[in-house]
Amino acid sequence: MISEEFLSEVAIFTDMKINKVVLNGTYQIPNFDLKKVAANELSMRYTVQIGSVETIQQIELKDELDNVISSNQVYVPISSDTILSQTIFVKEAY
Repeated sequence: MISEEFLSEVAIFTDMKINKVVLNGTYQIPNFDLKKVAANELSMRYTVQIGSVETIQQIELKDELDNVISSNQVYVPISSDTILSQTIFVKEAY
């Protein structure tokens, strides 16, 4: 069994690696409204301004060298400023 302390350390490491959000492969969001770790959970919140993209079809989390850490296919129409939240749970798999 992996200790909670180690899972928390992995969440902190992940937090330090994530540098930006990239929408649809081109639109970058370098600033987070919220980015914090609590126990083994990384929570992020960021704002997509109206006019930046019409519809979000892909959300990527990237490091400072543009390496993809996480990629998700989505469908989110943007008709006003939109706040998005993402949570990464670090847990042991069986």
